[in-house]
Amino acid sequence: MALNIVWVAFFLVAFVIACIKLIFFHDTEIFKTLVDGIFDSAKSSVIDVAFPLAGTMVFFLGLMNIAEKAGAIKLLARWLNPFMRRLFPGVPDKHPAMGEMVMNFSANMLGLDNAATPFGLKAMQSLQSLNPEKETASNAQIMFLVLHTSGLTLIPLSIITYRIAAGSTEPASIFLPCVLGTICATLASIVIVGIWQRIKWDMVLVGWLAALLAFVLSILWFVGTMSNEQREVFSKISGNLILLVIIIAIIVGGVYKKVSVFDAFIDGAKNGFDVVLKIIPYLVGMLVAIRVFRDCGALGYIEQGLTWLIGLTGVNTDFTPTLPIAIMRPFSGSGARGLMLETLKTYGPDSFVGKTASSLYGSTDTTFYILALYFGSVGIKKVRYSVWAGMLADIIGVIAAIIICYQFFR
Repeated sequence: MALNIVWVAFFLVAFVIACIKLIFFHDTEIFKTLVDGIFDSAKSSVIDVAFPLAGTMVFFLGLMNIAEKAGAIKLLARWLNPFMRRLFPGVPDKHPAMGEMVMNFSANMLGLDNAATPFGLKAMQSLQSLNPEKETASNAQIMFLVLHTSGLTLIPLSIITYRIAAGSTEPASIFLPCVLGTICATLASIVIVGIWQRIKWDMVLVGWLAALLAFVLSILWFVGTMSNEQREVFSKISGNLILLVIIIAIIVGGVYKKVSVFDAFIDGAKNGFDVVLKIIPYLVGMLVAIRVFRDCGALGYIEQGLTWLIGLTGVNTDFTPTLPIAIMRPFSGSGARGLMLETLKTYGPDSFVGKTASSLYGSTDTTFYILALYFGSVGIKKVRYSVWAGMLADIIGVIAAIIICYQFFR
């Protein structure tokens, strides 16, 4: 229901603003701009998003099938069962969904977005098999989705790469702020959804969260001892190396367990195209709505309004040029990326605004895109409280990232 309201609101707001611009400001090009944007976004949703996703989906779903037949998914689920069981009390012990969610979270933490998506879609399908109401999101699916949208990242590889391309002399300077921002968003996700779902906050869950936080902080301390050059090398090598090790480990593990690895790969890979075909309508619908909302100028008006309101509080408003990124990020990753690159070009990648823009981009994820992608892949129509829970976690992550950037760069 919430997704329907948001989707309709995007188009209605765009139409009203376009009419106002035509009548009062004589903007005769506004309707052409919106219509051109609709066709361009509909085309790019399939060509630039869905089709490139197909190859990745085919490969990693094939690998997941090898891992599942070799018992790796069950092994991961058993190791993390005490923690995951408390976050997902509706999922039976040792269910494949547990291991698949772990793989998704692990890929996200390493900044490997392309690898995380197939794992996440597979996990959502497994959770759907446990869902008694097939068109309504279950508690487990909501917890998984909101955690995924928090975008926990330990290695913000892509952002550092964008900063290098923009001419930054210290591209890795945003490493710690970016990671700390995602940690805040992830912890907020667990607390928000956990309270709403009334999960049991026992010593085991609290202990796991404390241990994970200590582990993350130890990595941050280790990286903090490196020079900028060492951080860049670490960021470039570690994520890709770990991904390659995972791929090789799955294949070798399949051989060790006497699995016919290539046949298992083919069987799993066949599902890749089926998933892509299912999600294309959802992608087109959401990305076209976002494009219309942006092209009508609504996003810019929101930025101006927020800047004015923040100025009334007396808070330093040096960060406000980055607000369009924070606003766009939940709706469109490519849109937010474009806004970030434009900000880096305008203000300089090593300016306070440039560093804050980079940190904001990496502190949250594309909530509405992920919601449409993951729920669309299993036919979920009633998303319940997923939207506001994910958005609230995003807001907390953005606020935390801004505060952290002031601490680091001011």
